[in-house]
Amino acid sequence: MSIRILLADDHALVRAGVRRILEAEPDLVVVGEASDGNEAVELARSLEPDLAVLDISMPRATGLQAARDIKRRAPGVQTLMLSMHDNEQYFFSALKAGACGYVLKSAADEDLVSAVRAAARGESFLYAGVAGALVRDFLERMERGERMPRGVLTDREDEVVKLIAEGYSSREIARILVISPRTVERHRANVLSKLGMRDRTELTRYAVRAGLIEP
Repeated sequence: MSIRILLADDHALVRAGVRRILEAEPDLVVVGEASDGNEAVELARSLEPDLAVLDISMPRATGLQAARDIKRRAPGVQTLMLSMHDNEQYFFSALKAGACGYVLKSAADEDLVSAVRAAARGESFLYAGVAGALVRDFLERMERGERMPRGVLTDREDEVVKLIAEGYSSREIARILVISPRTVERHRANVLSKLGMRDRTELTRYAVRAGLIEP
């Protein structure tokens, strides 16, 4: 049987290249494409693919945010992160978001098909640069139910910061997140207080460092 795949990346050329890699295999078929994290979540719900391959950095909602939402709203869909970042923090964030693997874009032609097949078998795929001992320790702690450290901001605050950094107004953010403008302003004030920041410029720098948007 074919493995049905949803592909999400905000760059059309990247999507086309990844699609070629996947569909060169007779049992892999791309059933849908998304250009941002929110669209990926909606397509995961409507198309019900076996696997969603998500770029980690996308507008409106990151791949990490999309993976969390897919896990909650379309639990039958596995998620696999595709990233340009050879970065341990991103990798562990992907695991916490429920992703079954992490593939570097620089090695996609070598690793992506193997990662997809591993996901189809219910296995994890870890790129070669990850230290095995750290991965085992992380997974064992999760299995024991230990409380994992989380970032300073809540998931909702991350969403608000991302959209602020992308230039959306409070009214536009309220419409995107389906909350009131007053709630957006409250989240913004909480974020500034938590991070000890003063304005949009500092929030944008934070969003880049935290991987919410690309520099």
